[in-house]
Amino acid sequence: MRIDKFLKVSRIIKRRSVAKEIADKGRILINGKVAKSSSDVKSNDEITIKFGNKTLTVLVKELLDTTKKDDAQRMYEITSETYERDFKNE
Repeated sequence: MRIDKFLKVSRIIKRRSVAKEIADKGRILINGKVAKSSSDVKSNDEITIKFGNKTLTVLVKELLDTTKKDDAQRMYEITSETYERDFKNE
């Protein structure tokens, strides 16, 4: 499954177009390698996504073509969520 579709179906990112844009800017890594929006995702892959000052790392558990809101979290497990501090305001 393509990374942009996985991120949308799992509801990590709400829109596939946004997921594609983030991936094409080099802000998504799959197993430590920069991913493009067309990169394939498999079970047990580690995905790291950089959102502004937040970095989210998830482990792919299951690939589903469609999900209901309650089932989306079965697709992944959050392994790390870090925030960079903003030193400008201190």
